[in-house]
Amino acid sequence: MKNKDNIESFFNPGIVTVVGATETPGSLAAGILKNLINMGFKGRIYPVNPKYKKVYNIPCYPTILKIPKKAELNIIAVPSRFVPEILKQQGQMGIKNTVIISAGFKEIGDEGITLEEDIKDICIKNGIRVLGPNCLGTIDNYANFTTSFLPWERVRRPKAGGLTILSQSGAIAIAILDLAAQEGIGLAKMANYGNRMDIGESDFIHHLIDDEQTKVIGLYMESVDNGQRFLDAAAKCSKTKPIIAMKVGKGQAGAKAAHSHTGAIAGNYEIYKAAFKKAGIIEAVTLESFIDGAKVLSMLKPPKGNRILIVTNGGGFGVIAADCCSESDLNTPGTSDELKKKLTSKLSKYYVVNNPIDLTGSATDNDYKIAINTSLIECDEYDAAIVISLMAPYCMTDRVVDHVIDGARFSGKPIVVCTLGGEYTMRIKRMFEERGLPAYPSPERAVRAMKILIERGRLEGAL
Repeated sequence: MKNKDNIESFFNPGIVTVVGATETPGSLAAGILKNLINMGFKGRIYPVNPKYKKVYNIPCYPTILKIPKKAELNIIAVPSRFVPEILKQQGQMGIKNTVIISAGFKEIGDEGITLEEDIKDICIKNGIRVLGPNCLGTIDNYANFTTSFLPWERVRRPKAGGLTILSQSGAIAIAILDLAAQEGIGLAKMANYGNRMDIGESDFIHHLIDDEQTKVIGLYMESVDNGQRFLDAAAKCSKTKPIIAMKVGKGQAGAKAAHSHTGAIAGNYEIYKAAFKKAGIIEAVTLESFIDGAKVLSMLKPPKGNRILIVTNGGGFGVIAADCCSESDLNTPGTSDELKKKLTSKLSKYYVVNNPIDLTGSATDNDYKIAINTSLIECDEYDAAIVISLMAPYCMTDRVVDHVIDGARFSGKPIVVCTLGGEYTMRIKRMFEERGLPAYPSPERAVRAMKILIERGRLEGAL
């Protein structure tokens, strides 16, 4: 199908139909309608089902042909065998966009492949753009719109923010949503395209280039829709917006699993690696690194250089962070004589003022303020910092959050936080994230996030 950029209707339609509408608990259409109502979607909703006069107190129509106004988007959530007839009716109504939530197409084998080819022919004939089939569809956190049927009671909705998730896998997309909410990452949009009969990552990336809410794109890939179009769209987008991608189906077993999952042909991984590099895409090799990278890219701008300061009140954790920096090709130069003299004059003589700066277990919130301000604001020996704040000692309080935030703001240099521990520590971690600094529960993850941020800075310089 030809790419016409009417993608906005999949995120923010003024009028939407839900075919298969019902209040039956556990049904896909009931979940979609409840989510739209609970999110406060401001557009017009037309439920469609010949069995009901009203669904959730909204007038319900027997067919698409009976709705009073033409919809901008049609959501189909009925058994696959009914989909061709619904699409024919949609064509008669002139509705140009549809999300097919229904499964039972090429992912199940020959019978499903034939059925998917049939609906593809209908859509081409009627000029209908399709998201799916076998998908969750979209979420727009600013338009309060979704086609997802999964309940927000089970999947925590992230706050509004700058990350947009593109995923072939619905399960991965939902897991990332839940993790994003847990990690304090703000969401702009999500799109899951399942079997990708028509619309895929290339269309979405091209659309998101000019999307004001999207600042970072997180991409989960089993295969690519169109290699050259993907490269062109991603390369153009990467010039202004970071893209972090997780490619699966690298080996034979994974490729086979991807094919049975969405009918995807995973392809040669080495080709993908080369394509990512050419397009300026950052690759994450694990789900954890994908989340960590999306988080740091959503919250911070890359530093100007590669000189990393480490500040800690636990010497062992400083050593771990320094080792990880070395393994990740991050430079951790020692403090100069001039900087040591400044730090020594302001801090306890028992503190270690090399890099890492070890404030020991006696550190107070104000010691962090002195160390960060002296090293990042008064001096220009470092481009960024990893701050490890252990909260168990009584002399540490939540005031440390203010001091670290102020240090990052007034220095103009990115700070990645590591704070690890139990319930109290997790509360401090959330405070950092609510204030816009990424916080991680281990020094290894904090260093990895810093590496991703620096990699993005290098890409920006090369693009």
